[in-house]
Amino acid sequence: MPTVLESLGLDKSLLANLSKLTLPLSGHFETDCASCVEFWRLNDLLLSKLPVKSKRNEHERLGASLLLSQARARRESFLLHHAQAVYKKITNDLQNFIRLEQLTFAANDLIPGLTASKQLIETENSLLQSQKDGHEINQGIFLTHVLANEQCGRHLCHTSLLAHPRTPEYQDQFSKTGHLELEGVSLHRKDKTCYLEFQNGQYLHAEDDQTLANTEIAADLAILDSHTSVVVMRGGVIDEGKYKGTRTFCSGINLTRLYNGKIPYLWYLERDMGIVNKIYRGVASTAQSSDEILGLTTEKLWIAAVDKFAIGGGCQYLLVTDINIAASDAYMTLPARKEGIIPGVSNMRLPRFVSDRVARQAIMMERRIECVSPEGKMICDYVVDSADMDQTIANTIESISSSGVVSATGNRKAFRIDQEPLDRFRKYMAVYAREQAYCHFSEALIGNLERNWDARNRKIKATQNVNPNN
Repeated sequence: MPTVLESLGLDKSLLANLSKLTLPLSGHFETDCASCVEFWRLNDLLLSKLPVKSKRNEHERLGASLLLSQARARRESFLLHHAQAVYKKITNDLQNFIRLEQLTFAANDLIPGLTASKQLIETENSLLQSQKDGHEINQGIFLTHVLANEQCGRHLCHTSLLAHPRTPEYQDQFSKTGHLELEGVSLHRKDKTCYLEFQNGQYLHAEDDQTLANTEIAADLAILDSHTSVVVMRGGVIDEGKYKGTRTFCSGINLTRLYNGKIPYLWYLERDMGIVNKIYRGVASTAQSSDEILGLTTEKLWIAAVDKFAIGGGCQYLLVTDINIAASDAYMTLPARKEGIIPGVSNMRLPRFVSDRVARQAIMMERRIECVSPEGKMICDYVVDSADMDQTIANTIESISSSGVVSATGNRKAFRIDQEPLDRFRKYMAVYAREQAYCHFSEALIGNLERNWDARNRKIKATQNVNPNN
């Protein structure tokens, strides 16, 4: 490896100093911190001597890959020894609850080079996905080790179940008016039900960096709303294009923004540990444990109403909602292979519904599941003519309300403790955090998007923020 790097004209004294720091770690926190910080500093300095990724020749690309790989290997070694110590220092011995992005930046402030600085991430986020060096992978490595530690991982899962920091800004307004519109989502109350609707019609209700936080806030408000006992999730009416005048459910991750480098790596974890897990487990509080046996969360019964399709992340929602109603012409897909990413927690949840073999076909072989098919009916509780969707939703709400929702909440907890206790979810996310990071920055992802999505010719559309104060 030094020969390859030396052939690029890199400073030999820097390479020699870096080589001296490759000895095994001592296991002593302060000693290892000092050694690794200097290792990462020298490594980054050498990387900065190479051209930016888009201008590197093949030999320079190999050199950059070697530098990035050895720095990541050093992070893995350091965190094997010290992940728990780092997390406890940042959280004041688990007394403070710090969300994912702030946590990863705090880790880098504490130990420079361990993850990536805010400035470095902002610089990378200004680039196309294909032009990034993938410094956010460092965040994934760090979070994998945190989640792999039972005590720290459970604490981080608890943190992600807390209400979004911006949720309190809208609680009074929604409590009084029963209506809220944010970019990408709307929420309104009718009788004893909250209706959460996706409102990103220009992208067929795809989810992205501009909609995720607002959708999580809307979900928080719906769950915490004391006036209602049921939440209906549905896609809004499309205003243009092929589906103009009709509803669609959700078309998954916004591939146009992904290709253009606008969706950060942490988006995946914020989504699956945040809104998706809140639908499944409820909203936690700092005063109570989120443990499913002795802890407490605030949760509600969720109904998903699927018009036309539930693609990718849209299908993922159906695996955590309690009742799914679908139009007979609707279908579900998890096109992860075409996108080059892992479809959230579907790899763990989907086999519970349709068997391991069908789940593998859906995730790895692009199998489309018609809602009206036998497999579709193992996910969807009611499959009706599209003209009957509204009435079926109303009838379902009436049936639930007449029999009482207290037992429904108790039953969903009873299912959950057997099917997916929090520790099982934590372990899955520990693997997912690292694997998704590498997928997010793989050449295969770019190739898949260009081949299957014609990504080069798709432009980011201008957005309209319907809430001027957002």
